[in-house]
Amino acid sequence: MLKNYLTITFRTLLRYRTYSLLNILGLAVGLACGILIFLVVEFQLSFDTHHSKADRIYRIVTKLTHENTTYSRGTPKALADVLRRDYPLIETAARIKRVRGCVLSIPAANGGFLKKFQEDRTVGFADPQLFNVFDFQWRIGNPQTSLSKPNSAVLTDKYARKYFGEANPIGRTLRLDNQLNLTVTGILKDHPTTTNLSDEVYISYSTVPSLSEQVAQSFQNWENLDSEEMTYVTLPEGTPAQRLEAIFPAIIRKQYTAESAKIYQYHAQPLSDVHFNSDYGGRIQLKLLYAMGFVGLFLVLAACINFINMATAHALRRSKEVGVRKAMGSTRGQLFWQFMSETALITLAAVALALGAAQASLPLVSKAMAVFNATFSLTALLEPKSLLLFLLLIGFVIGLAGFYPSLILSGFNPIAALRRKMTTDQVGGISVRRGLVVVQFFITQLFVISVLVIMAQLRYVRTMNLGFTRETVLTIPMPSADPVKQETLRNRLLQISAIQNVAFGSAPPASQSINETTFTYDNRAEPEKFETKTKVGDMRYVPLFDLKLLAGRNFLTNDTNTHELIVNEMMVKRLGLKSPGDILGKRINVWEASHTVVGVVNDFHVNSLRKGVTPLVLFKNFSENRMAALKISPKNLPETLRQVEATWNGLFPEQVFHYQFMDEILDRFYTAETIMLGFAQVFSLIAILIGCLGLYGLISFMAESKLKEIGVRKVLGASVWQILWLFGREFGRLILLGFLVAAPVGWWLMSAWLQDYTYRIQIEWWVFGVTILLAAFITLATVSFQSIKAALMNPVKSLRSE
Repeated sequence: MLKNYLTITFRTLLRYRTYSLLNILGLAVGLACGILIFLVVEFQLSFDTHHSKADRIYRIVTKLTHENTTYSRGTPKALADVLRRDYPLIETAARIKRVRGCVLSIPAANGGFLKKFQEDRTVGFADPQLFNVFDFQWRIGNPQTSLSKPNSAVLTDKYARKYFGEANPIGRTLRLDNQLNLTVTGILKDHPTTTNLSDEVYISYSTVPSLSEQVAQSFQNWENLDSEEMTYVTLPEGTPAQRLEAIFPAIIRKQYTAESAKIYQYHAQPLSDVHFNSDYGGRIQLKLLYAMGFVGLFLVLAACINFINMATAHALRRSKEVGVRKAMGSTRGQLFWQFMSETALITLAAVALALGAAQASLPLVSKAMAVFNATFSLTALLEPKSLLLFLLLIGFVIGLAGFYPSLILSGFNPIAALRRKMTTDQVGGISVRRGLVVVQFFITQLFVISVLVIMAQLRYVRTMNLGFTRETVLTIPMPSADPVKQETLRNRLLQISAIQNVAFGSAPPASQSINETTFTYDNRAEPEKFETKTKVGDMRYVPLFDLKLLAGRNFLTNDTNTHELIVNEMMVKRLGLKSPGDILGKRINVWEASHTVVGVVNDFHVNSLRKGVTPLVLFKNFSENRMAALKISPKNLPETLRQVEATWNGLFPEQVFHYQFMDEILDRFYTAETIMLGFAQVFSLIAILIGCLGLYGLISFMAESKLKEIGVRKVLGASVWQILWLFGREFGRLILLGFLVAAPVGWWLMSAWLQDYTYRIQIEWWVFGVTILLAAFITLATVSFQSIKAALMNPVKSLRSE
């Protein structure tokens, strides 16, 4: 029986090649998208799940409650020591402090250096206990002692080869920022890509106090929070997180004043939440992964609907075959499983094609997810859990796509089938097929609405006036805190004809490097109930970025000892002052120094448009100048960059030159949205393709089933346009019904997505107008050939059998 099923299935598929090809292609495209989305979602959900203690590892995070609540993944430097020393409940506690933008060099015997490397987000100071919290695979070294002494460093395999080639790195010296020698004491195997502990160089945390006197003193400052300074703990098995949470109030009461204790709260964040919680620096939101999962299901569903429509439409051609089989004694059950076997064979062929298409697409997906260092492989589907889900998906597709058509085909009346008296209403019901087509139109139009809204929001955030100039502004590092060297660099850069201005500061007006602190205003004894953002900039900072002075003046000199300060409009408003001029001459104590307010500038955005403008102070401090901003002419840009690099290298030969344009810095704010838009655009095109395949099959069926009707109409005088209207009216109604469902659902979903942005577009009528026009155009382009062919056919051919 099985052999007979397969033989007939192969013959049927070969006989109806076009039908088979359309079905296989439609299912393959939907399944390929489902596979790719599964790989992306599975990759994101597997972050840090490989650690043996993952279910009892927590990161301590800080919640600060002022007038507004803010969140920080940073904790005081001394917290881990207190937890290890005073609380036996804690099995292990470890600190890690990530370092931004440092230079590691290989010293030469003559006092110079053999190589130098600019490292960003790959270097961290870590306690040796970190290796007890997380599972690191060691190639060389002892996890208990490799970071126990100051000036020790542990490298990953990849970075050991990067620095020292194939030579033995143990005992070799690395120099940090040309001021601190480190000895390599251990080598780790390379991290898996699915981890947020992606540092490649770990330096012993006991080295931190020797960096500077200011850093050493910060160990006693419990209000000094750095978002890159994190504390992880491991609890004994069976210990609930509530017991850990219960010890935090006692620590806060002991280490903070009564007033500060009202502000600071510590919380235990599960390791499983670290990758997804945007409040504490999570890299991707869970709701985005859920949305991608639903997209994958929608695409597979659209492919199945396409199959069902074409199978039921194709059923009229096979009505005589069913009649003969029933007349010869075939039961309905036998026929049902015959048609189900055909569906299974088509599905398996589609799976094979989908796997090939997915494999070919993996480099593009990996490139799109490069920000996560992602590398995808279909071998991930062979993991037991993944393989089970994949087999269930295949079974689901076979059942969903095959059950209804098989039920309809096996239920034909043999007499009516043999006399060819079957009608479209008897073959599955025209209303059912209409409903399925409406679902396809709904999915397609929902995708189109989503893409249009995301594109509009991204265009809005990228073109919105942020309150400062970003065009043709180049930023380069300022590696020296020496004011003489800084002025020397400025003077030499200004000798380059294409450079119009040079300013120094801690960071550009908007960047991912943002400091926030408490402050006191005027003669008030207590700190204000809200915090302020801080920026460091010299007297050229305001004019270079074209910040508008609303009251007062700019800095007159770069002398740090004048203790002058500029605030933004929001600071004036939050202090309850009536006009910008009211704050001039007042004192603001920030960073443990008192400053006089000399100017007020317009509000400008310091981070992405997800957040609103907050109070900000700008003051001078040459020791905090980490960046040089250059206003340059766009003409002959390569030659300008060459001259800038040569000038910079002449002053800082031991450092590594790199640069960024302001537009590049701002684009980093919207990396997730850019990835989301790319996926949405691709999947929208695929949804449209699947819908077009289904429409092509349906219009072919409709044209064939209406041949005699069209012939009669033409004989009675109907024009070509009247015949075309038969098809246009049918699909027009279906498009409209799909739109009536897609429009409110799309508006609701995208309105919820836009809520993440303080500054956002309004979803306007043109989004829905473009959507329905595009759906109509796609439908017209798909069905026009078969419709016109049917309308122009000679009626004699269709009526000849009467």
